[in-house]
Amino acid sequence: MKVKEVITTLEELAPLAYAEDFDNVGLLVGDANTKVSGVLVTLDTLGNVVDEAITNNCNLIVSFHPIIFGGLKRLTGATYVERVVIKAIKNDIAIYSMHTALDNNKYGVNAKICEILGLKNTKILIPQKGTIKKLVTYVPREEAALLKDRLFEAGAGSIGNYSDCSFTNKGIGSYKANEQARPVKGVVGEVHHEKETQLHITYPKAMERQVIAALFEHHPYEEVAYEISTLENRNQDIGMGMIGELEKPMDELESLEYIKKKMKASCIRHSKLLNSPVKKIAVLGGSGAFAIAAAKASGADIFITADIKYHQFYEAEGKLIIADIGHYETEQFTKNLLVDYLTKKIPNFAIRLSESKTNPIKYL
Repeated sequence: MKVKEVITTLEELAPLAYAEDFDNVGLLVGDANTKVSGVLVTLDTLGNVVDEAITNNCNLIVSFHPIIFGGLKRLTGATYVERVVIKAIKNDIAIYSMHTALDNNKYGVNAKICEILGLKNTKILIPQKGTIKKLVTYVPREEAALLKDRLFEAGAGSIGNYSDCSFTNKGIGSYKANEQARPVKGVVGEVHHEKETQLHITYPKAMERQVIAALFEHHPYEEVAYEISTLENRNQDIGMGMIGELEKPMDELESLEYIKKKMKASCIRHSKLLNSPVKKIAVLGGSGAFAIAAAKASGADIFITADIKYHQFYEAEGKLIIADIGHYETEQFTKNLLVDYLTKKIPNFAIRLSESKTNPIKYL
């Protein structure tokens, strides 16, 4: 198995098309055509993680956080980032990062937090815009059904819990082929009128390459007329954060103790208690201050996240409790998620969970 094959498997879970624009995801170090001897899964790629990969004969590190984020202008070993990259290159170790591509997945980081907390009826907290595309094309009526089926097979036409979704109109298309053309319908040099079906079908942004390839492969015309647009509709399956419900309501202090225990947090920084029961919990792994307004709007009783600044705690405004449990603490179970996923997808292959400690924050 090559690095690129493992990457294909990972991108079935978290397509890079859904990563945030500011992020740096994908293969950061190494050759995609290298044969894989073993995979080490980690939250962060540090020097001790590379050492662990060397010891265990793993030449591919799958890391949640990207070791290269803001770009590198030199490789002199002056910073920990440069030293990690140099060590990985010297030892022929590839590094692949998923980060916000997995954050935005409904089975990713935040789903894992919900699972650990036992939350039910979960849904995306901030659905992402711009991830749903629409294809419009024109095809002879008798061949429209076959083309639809091929587009469905390529990943188009799925909306929420429904598949094979499309819309059609009937009309008359016209064209005149020149001497260089080889028309499937009509005669060179003459205007031809064809009974056609106008086909509308949506597809996820991450599937565009496959869908367009299927369109060109199975459309009968020599020149395929088609239009692509990006919809503003929010994608209920892609986005930041999640919200769910506890099995039974809890007292505020009881719920905070429960969260602390389940998430293995050393401490919790939180806003003012509200003397009301806790049922709905919003979560967002990593730095989630930007989602406070969304958590309030969702009706959450507690919002679990990390890296909240002093004045941002005021934004609770007596409507919910903001609970900062730590950046590492919110994301620590992500590597378990990835190991479980890869083990199921690539059985009988060396997939290792990193045992290296990478949390940079210590507590007294």
